[in-house]
Amino acid sequence: MVENFKKLKETLTKFGQEHLLLKYNEMTDSEKKQLIDQISDIDFELISKLYENTKKDVEYSDDKIEPISYVDKANLTEEEKQNYSEIGEKIIKEKKLGFITMAGGQGTRLGHNGPKGTFPLIGEKTLFELICDTLKKNNNIYNVTIPWYIMTSKENNDETINFFEKKNYFNYPKEAIFFFKQGELPMVNEEGKILLDKNGFVKEAADGHGGIFEALYQSNLLDDMKSRGLEWLFISGIDNPLVKMVDPIFIGLTIKNNCLIAGKSLVKSKPEEKVGVFCKRNGRPSVIEYTEITDEMSKMRDEKGELLYGEAHVIMNMFNIKALEMLAKNKLPYHSAHKKAEYINEKGELVTPTEPNAYKFESFIFDSFSNLDNMLIMRVKREEEFAPVKNAKGEDSPETARKLFNDYQKNN
Repeated sequence: MVENFKKLKETLTKFGQEHLLLKYNEMTDSEKKQLIDQISDIDFELISKLYENTKKDVEYSDDKIEPISYVDKANLTEEEKQNYSEIGEKIIKEKKLGFITMAGGQGTRLGHNGPKGTFPLIGEKTLFELICDTLKKNNNIYNVTIPWYIMTSKENNDETINFFEKKNYFNYPKEAIFFFKQGELPMVNEEGKILLDKNGFVKEAADGHGGIFEALYQSNLLDDMKSRGLEWLFISGIDNPLVKMVDPIFIGLTIKNNCLIAGKSLVKSKPEEKVGVFCKRNGRPSVIEYTEITDEMSKMRDEKGELLYGEAHVIMNMFNIKALEMLAKNKLPYHSAHKKAEYINEKGELVTPTEPNAYKFESFIFDSFSNLDNMLIMRVKREEEFAPVKNAKGEDSPETARKLFNDYQKNN
């Protein structure tokens, strides 16, 4: 134990992070162990590299960006819809489809105290319950029980599980719901020092939705999926109560096109809309973020007058189990975000910043797309499948999502 602690201190000295033991001597034995475990799990080489990358401009000039082909669901003939549906329905009825909800966030931006999924949107019905209702409806249609995997975070895992227990799992079979936690990475200040939280522990932040692949692997849920015979997993976020996770046409199209991954797209509402768009980058499927795309590219149109880069990526993706296994073994690149973060300084004083003062590092699910040669993109109608709940007021708020949801329910 003493020898291990000595090695740990040597590592901290080597990377200039000795301050991580600032509160160590004031801690209880169990707290000391918790801190040591935290520090021992840190890949200091990686954190150093990620910090150095924050000083560099992101370069895309060498990348060849091109539009990507897509299928517009609305333009399929009745015969095509029937053919694709038959393929997809067979997959569903043979219990080869699973569903993953990414629900690691808190409802802070909505003024809600608790996990975002526990936010009540329609009366007392929360985002979790609305999504569960859609799942139950499809279970009844196809006479199956679709396994539901829910990615939480260290911050909201216990509260999420307690919420489900309190709500009796919304009468969904408890044995078909699985919770797993996404990974975290330490936050660093603008000098590259890892931050400590108010209790003297390493301040960590969730590693982004791209961490889903490694999290599935670490939780052994990939093995669970294989043991159940699952072949396709639909993945979406918690903040879209209109998500159609069971879509036989989408499944059939993906299989017919020999793709292992697929994504649903929406037409950008305007060239300036702040969403990433599907594209081809150096010949492979990708997403170009709105921060990357030039003004000229965002306004380019084809011969039909449609935006060349107009297929918005809104995290409604489907992966074959083989793709998930492969991606779990490949580290995705990390992106840095400049954020405000509370921390304790070298005097042990709590500092609450008014401006961004720290970097968090996260990977994005769309960075996985370029690991494969091709990808099926299916355009769907915004009013039928997308009612985002992101902001407290204005665009993409509970008010706009509520209207979209209620309008859809009235018309279907």
